[in-house]
Amino acid sequence: MISTFNSLRKKLKDDVSSFTKLKLAIVGDTSTQFLRTCIEGCAIENKFNLALFEADYNQIERVFLDKNSELFDFEPDYIVVFQSTQKFLSSYNKLDKNAKINFASERLNFIHHICSAVNSKVIYYNYPEIDDSVFGSYANLIQESFVFQVRKFNYELMLLTQELKNLFICDVQSLQNKFGRDALFSPSIYVNTDSVFSLEMLPYVASKTIDIVAAIEGRFKKCLILDLDNTLWGGIIGDDGIEHIQIGNNLGIGKAFSEFQEWILKLKNRGVILAVCSKNDEKIAKEPFESHPDMVLRLDDISVFVANWENKADNIRRIQSVLNIGFDSIVFLDDNPFERNIVRENIPEVCVPELPEDPAEYLEYLYSLNLFETNSYSEADLDRTLQYQTESKRMDMKLQFANEEDFLSSLSMVSEVSDFSKFNIPRVSQLSQRSNQYNLRTIRYTEQDVERISKDENYKTFTFTLKDKFGDNGLICVLILKISDAQTLFIDTWFMSCRVLKRGMECFVLNTIVDYAQQNNYSKIIGEYIETPKNKLVEHHYPNLDFTPVNYAGIECFQLFVNNYNKKECYILNKNIA
Repeated sequence: MISTFNSLRKKLKDDVSSFTKLKLAIVGDTSTQFLRTCIEGCAIENKFNLALFEADYNQIERVFLDKNSELFDFEPDYIVVFQSTQKFLSSYNKLDKNAKINFASERLNFIHHICSAVNSKVIYYNYPEIDDSVFGSYANLIQESFVFQVRKFNYELMLLTQELKNLFICDVQSLQNKFGRDALFSPSIYVNTDSVFSLEMLPYVASKTIDIVAAIEGRFKKCLILDLDNTLWGGIIGDDGIEHIQIGNNLGIGKAFSEFQEWILKLKNRGVILAVCSKNDEKIAKEPFESHPDMVLRLDDISVFVANWENKADNIRRIQSVLNIGFDSIVFLDDNPFERNIVRENIPEVCVPELPEDPAEYLEYLYSLNLFETNSYSEADLDRTLQYQTESKRMDMKLQFANEEDFLSSLSMVSEVSDFSKFNIPRVSQLSQRSNQYNLRTIRYTEQDVERISKDENYKTFTFTLKDKFGDNGLICVLILKISDAQTLFIDTWFMSCRVLKRGMECFVLNTIVDYAQQNNYSKIIGEYIETPKNKLVEHHYPNLDFTPVNYAGIECFQLFVNNYNKKECYILNKNIA
């Protein structure tokens, strides 16, 4: 449920001292005071402690073009840029015909300039449409019409994000599509305060803004756990039988369930992990996936399938242990209010939406929650379901071995080690944003950041893949060494996918970087652990690898003398392609 303006304003009194600190600037061509309040309130709801800079009214060009402006002095992590459709129209109205044809292009050139001028991530609001009714529907055929220019701008803005990796679009236009222009925009408020958004809609705009920040900071939902009866299909499979459950694209409630499954399949293809948690006999529960002709989802789409008569909260814990992700990365959908409350009470970190009673309303309700915001997508996402399915097979096989060493040896593991390259930069960036538990310093990188580091001679970069007899996990670990001086390497970044925990990968990585240090005459390696609410898993990472405490540049760190290092035993073969 989206909070109201007043409830967000009250949030500003909360204690945020323990929250993640970020610096965010708001730059707009209309009044942004109410927007600032809502953004700050939404940030607090998401446990961010924002240091905020709000530029003076309608000073966008000045603060971006003047390198000595307050904006550059502030050095924000994020810059929210709000150029309104109303001011766009006002500028457009003053132009001649030829200038109107190029109006959208000129604005896009300005956005290109500001994104190139800053190191911050730029969150740019796209334009809710204004139809000035000069041409009516014929405006779609006239390049100089305002409708044509707004639509051209919004389309080409999307294309621009392909080029500018620090540009992120906040889709305000989608809010107008859902709620209507009359809900989004209040003429009387605009005329009297120069504030574009209505008070009722500001929380939605702010929520979309903070959703983007949260995704970039690695806080997003990775897994969707599904109930079955009356959630994925109508009816109860154990009572009604496979031939009587309601599903299918004909008119009626079966259509709602089919379209719901189509949406879920799109999430899976985007990289969201699907799991099943159902009170059912497993054989009966799987039958629709295997045999029903109208089922959209099949067993191959499900990473973990749990169907029994045990407590659903316990079963979700079981699913989480297989997936090795945080509970706060999980969304659980169940039509039964009792089951929803059981999960909420026992695992409060899990997101449990209050599904409508009518399945026909499931999709529109879930669309409005924007649960699966992301800021990256790669081909690796398509393989995620198979990777988790094979992980379940590894866990089953592990039970057959008396000791860990024999199990690891049996996997026939091989790792390719390479530098950053144009082929792996998107995956490096994505993994930096997704990795929370096994992340020593929790630094997030855009593709632009990764590319910059790859070209900097002060850094040495490593990527690691992992393959075994069950399958290929792809790129699963990244390490960045910063050359501090002629003797010292500092581990700027070390993060790893939790899918490969307990396979000796950390020992393999350390062996690799020590080899590099010895070959290049460095005598010591310094590592730092920065605690976050999610990375307690690696609290003792460096001591466990024989690093010793040291004060380094006034910071509590850990050091390893490479000449005293004894190689760690691991069962991974090195296929070095660096």
